Amino acid sequence: MLLNASGCLDALTAPEVARSLDGFVTKTITPEPRKGNPPVRIAETAAGMLNSIGLANPGRTCFLAETLPRLWELGVPLWVSVGGFSAADYAETCARLEGIEAVELNLSCPNVDEAPESAAAIVSACRAVTSLPLYAKLSPSTWDIAEAARAVEAAGADGLSLVNTLRGLALDERTLLPRLGRGTGGYSGPALKPVALAAVYACSAAVGIPIVGMGGVQSGLDALELIAAGASAVALGTILFSDPAAPARIRSELAVEAAARDLGHPLDARRAAHSSLQMGVS
Repeated sequence: MLLNASGCLDALTAPEVARSLDGFVTKTITPEPRKGNPPVRIAETAAGMLNSIGLANPGRTCFLAETLPRLWELGVPLWVSVGGFSAADYAETCARLEGIEAVELNLSCPNVDEAPESAAAIVSACRAVTSLPLYAKLSPSTWDIAEAARAVEAAGADGLSLVNTLRGLALDERTLLPRLGRGTGGYSGPALKPVALAAVYACSAAVGIPIVGMGGVQSGLDALELIAAGASAVALGTILFSDPAAPARIRSELAVEAAARDLGHPLDARRAAHSSLQMGVS
């Protein structure tokens, strides 16, 4: 299954790109409208990009009344990314959602202040008010991401999204001042892939819930590697900015890479990277 990473695709502006995916993940929705962080919000780097959007969105009421009905018209399974600044914020939004494929709880945006509660406490609050599938989006900066995964699974998460962006900084070559208005931003792009692979690998060994792997995916082989690490679905992020046709290309490449390894389906490679450990090979 191919998805987009939240915030990397405007489905209403590029509906055909959204329809080329198996599901569309919305931008993160917060209870109140947010203008986002001051410009500059995006800076390219040598091996990716930094963004400091700051969860700009129309707010929960406008999203439910205006945006969501338009997204339904696309005919694509919808995942809604939910954010907030307290467990109650998350839970109140989840309670008002229905009929969608899943909820992705954005527990790790590096561009805004985080909720004071733990990720597990937020998941628990949301689980109490909705029966929709809940996917916890965790930060690769977490010291022990496998332990965080176990905690959110115990709290009621149905799946994980791994990984969110890493906090990074880019300086102007002439002034040596930060290139982003907020200073730091979320780093994404090809260099994030080894980080994502490590997180998916560790969490797949720690929990039994599905994982959406994301981070640095540019090719079908990248997607297959995330599946081998333990992902059951893959999300495309930064690549969609430079190559809107990437979903169809990567889907085709993924099939070719699987066939080259005598796999009947790409998901037959799931957790293949763990096999040497299971056999006791060092």
